[in-house]
Amino acid sequence: MQRDTGRRPIAGARRGVAWAAALALLAAIAPVWAGGDAAASQATRWQPLDRFLDAAVADAGYVGVVATVWQDGRPPHTHVAGHLDLAQRRPIRADAIFRIYSMTKPVVSVAVLMLCDDGRIGLDDDIARHLPEFADLRVLQADGTRRAPARALTIRHLLTHTSGIAIGDGPVLQLREAADLHGAPDLAGYVQRLAALPLQHDPGTTFAYDGAATEVLARLVEVVSGQSLDTFLRTRLFQPLDMPDTGFSVPAEARGRVVDITTLGDDGRLRLADGPSATTPGASLNPYTSGAGGLYSTAADYLRLCRMLLGGGVLDGRRYLREETVAAMLRNQLGHLAQPHTQFSPAEGFGLGLAVQLDPAARGRLGAPGQVGWSGAASTHFVIDPSQHAIAILLAQHLPREVPGDLPRLATPFYNLVQQGLSHD
Repeated sequence: MQRDTGRRPIAGARRGVAWAAALALLAAIAPVWAGGDAAASQATRWQPLDRFLDAAVADAGYVGVVATVWQDGRPPHTHVAGHLDLAQRRPIRADAIFRIYSMTKPVVSVAVLMLCDDGRIGLDDDIARHLPEFADLRVLQADGTRRAPARALTIRHLLTHTSGIAIGDGPVLQLREAADLHGAPDLAGYVQRLAALPLQHDPGTTFAYDGAATEVLARLVEVVSGQSLDTFLRTRLFQPLDMPDTGFSVPAEARGRVVDITTLGDDGRLRLADGPSATTPGASLNPYTSGAGGLYSTAADYLRLCRMLLGGGVLDGRRYLREETVAAMLRNQLGHLAQPHTQFSPAEGFGLGLAVQLDPAARGRLGAPGQVGWSGAASTHFVIDPSQHAIAILLAQHLPREVPGDLPRLATPFYNLVQQGLSHD
């Protein structure tokens, strides 16, 4: 149900002016920073980024944003802008809590790799060895017949989204929709429904990003560890890493820190998005503990996870992953494919749970190849840049629509302003 907050209609022209001014600022400072200004101070380093974020929440734009940039050897920079709520009654704070959706996937990928490092599983294990539901997998052919896959579906295939699980249009997707995967009460039920469906491709032949692969990995964590996904993540990652505000729901005492999630209504006004987490901020995002997109988190919490990865699996003297495991996670794993890149860009590869930038310039991004990261459906983004030994996180809460007048996308300008700030010496 749409909630009328009394907020004024989105003024596309006014918002466009503010956004154009922010982008003009970005263009204007680029040549200055590219040349390097040794006299610049830390106080001015991030002013263009901060102004950009302030513009993003102006004129009925994003409700609120929190951004953090961390670089080894420099003080971290955090900027907050806007409000927690659509009615603009409560200013946002740095500890605001966001639905991070697909930024959950790298977390679950880390959990799987921890079990690999423990010797409990191997990257090239047949998934049916651990989840017998997949023992009778078939591939649906164009003539409607089904055949055995050319090779086993492995854990590596699931981590790299080369599993062959159906996406897009066609008969396989229709079968998937009929199976009502998202109506499953738990991960066990989700996997049972999915395993009964045919694949669209042979495993290991095509990159096709899909949340179902990560839900299988989430169930794998449960079966191999003997714990619920929530318990495993909490005891092996969130508590040791000091991530107190990350979880599949938000405790009652912290729900006042959850940011409203918006979308653009048909009337051209921002409104609350649909779903229980919109009407009851902090409620579970799915009936099951979704490894593909079920977590809430904060910028400070997610920074801890990223710092561990940037540190080669170590943070504050504690090792979580082997150095070689992290190196594999951050390296493109698609080189063997006929099209060795993601479905989103020929300039982007994929590691073990993270996108890898192969040619940032081809995507309009600054910085060196090898940057890794991912985004969430509700305008959350992060990047780890090994060449700069830096991390940047931007959290907002808006579900975009491909319609005129929707809010501008933040990711690429944000990444570029971060790169310019990092090089501003």
